Amino acid sequence: MPDALTYKIADSVTEERGIHRLNHRTFAGEIPQHAANPQGLLVDRFHAENTYAVCLDGDEVVGMVCGRTARPFSLDGKLSGLDRHLPAGRKPVEVRLLAVDPRYRRGTILPRLLAMIAEHFAARGCDLAVLSGTTRALEMYRRMGCVPFGPLTGEPGAQFQPMYLTIEDGRRQTWTGLSGNGRVVTERAAAVGLPENLLPGPVSVAPEVAAAFGRPPAYHRSPEHQALVDALHRRLAAFVQARHAQLLLGSGTVANDAVAAQLRLLDRPGVVLAYGEFGERLADHAARTGLDHAVLAGPWGAPLPWPAIERAVAGLPTGGWLWTVHCETSTGQLVDLPRLTRLCAAAGVRLCVDAISSVGTVPVDLSGAYLATGTSGKALGGYPGLSMVFLQELPRSSPGLIPRYLDLGCYAEAGGIAYTQSSNLVAALDKALSITDWPDRYTRLARAATWLDARLRRLGLGVVASRAEAAPGIVTIALPAALPAAAVGAELEQAGYLLAYQSGYLRDRNWLQISLMGRWTWPALRGLVAALTAATGRVA
Repeated sequence: MPDALTYKIADSVTEERGIHRLNHRTFAGEIPQHAANPQGLLVDRFHAENTYAVCLDGDEVVGMVCGRTARPFSLDGKLSGLDRHLPAGRKPVEVRLLAVDPRYRRGTILPRLLAMIAEHFAARGCDLAVLSGTTRALEMYRRMGCVPFGPLTGEPGAQFQPMYLTIEDGRRQTWTGLSGNGRVVTERAAAVGLPENLLPGPVSVAPEVAAAFGRPPAYHRSPEHQALVDALHRRLAAFVQARHAQLLLGSGTVANDAVAAQLRLLDRPGVVLAYGEFGERLADHAARTGLDHAVLAGPWGAPLPWPAIERAVAGLPTGGWLWTVHCETSTGQLVDLPRLTRLCAAAGVRLCVDAISSVGTVPVDLSGAYLATGTSGKALGGYPGLSMVFLQELPRSSPGLIPRYLDLGCYAEAGGIAYTQSSNLVAALDKALSITDWPDRYTRLARAATWLDARLRRLGLGVVASRAEAAPGIVTIALPAALPAAAVGAELEQAGYLLAYQSGYLRDRNWLQISLMGRWTWPALRGLVAALTAATGRVA
């Protein structure tokens, strides 16, 4: 690949012939959408109406994409009632024939071509792109912000997913390197998109989730919203094998405060396990609520002392309680929840679980938990702002004993919507739950976590959690004093990766965190390890 590639709107006979040649190579050879021919040229049936953005290596067309506003679109002939699937009040352009020569796919040709064709038609009043993407690259299109709709088109082996992309979502990607005349000086002047979000929250959301959130807010007392909330409560409860679920407007801290308020009504002593930042926060919830409790604490990230835990549970009276974090976000440690559930059940002790960082990263069974908490803005893939409490029984309200907003009985008696609720957050969470293949996600997460853990340890980096207790959703790295986590984190951000290092408990310990709770890809993880290797001066 030469140092300079040219990007432009095609306007010559030579470029048109190169377009036909790349069209044949891609859609008759690589993707068997059309029959091959001896000439090696494929002229699109809408060629005369298409506007092409092309990438040239000298005179050779090595990348292209086209747009067309004339109706009917190609997709009109494949999907009846196309406009019913599209946002109203928009001026659409159909974007098609996205192709890059295989020799050049490691570069930044694709985003540059899309940026050029988008700006060309945006200048002509278009604010919505309609396209069909090969099913081989759906994750790429989703990362671009495309929203899938309708059934697949095409034939087995050459199937396509209809999608649309609003101008707002498209412009959330920031493209650089394109001059006013559409020419690029060097390949190294890369198109820079949003950094890879590897934070424990808020996570990056799928385009479908963003589209659900972006609809006009609904009245929270409407029958339609009530029906959605009822269905979502059932879906959430079934997701973790709980009997009931209750949504709250607020972060996971609100949900844990609501749990503490319910524990106060029991008038029984309990134990809080505190082996990290969020375990210590549970102890603080208990103390602020005035609960009769003991705190079982130990070094952060050290293997859990099960004999001490067993003695603490045995020392509680029947009807007492134990409160623990399932996935300790600060250390990346995962508690053996089945073991703890069996222990509490045998002792007649109520188990309460902060599952905020585990729900959505591993299969979670809360059927044996008295109360548990979760949140929308982490591994479930929604926006931050909703939390949830999972319950065995719906409580009655307790006037005079629990602050109104934290009284789960008030919610139960109001059909789950006691106070003003955000329909946008509810719709986004519902969409996130419905579009995810959860068994596949759990398998991918486990495999990625094992791979990442091995790579980090091979580099000599101090992974806080032991292999036996490591959570698949988050990895915490203890850096030596000579490598300030803030400096390493800032360097990685410049390289395109957002990692957590700013929280007080991370700063105090010089820790750096990689989270897989959101949406990620294998190329991103491999790139992260390479960037981390360079930033820490390690030898791969």
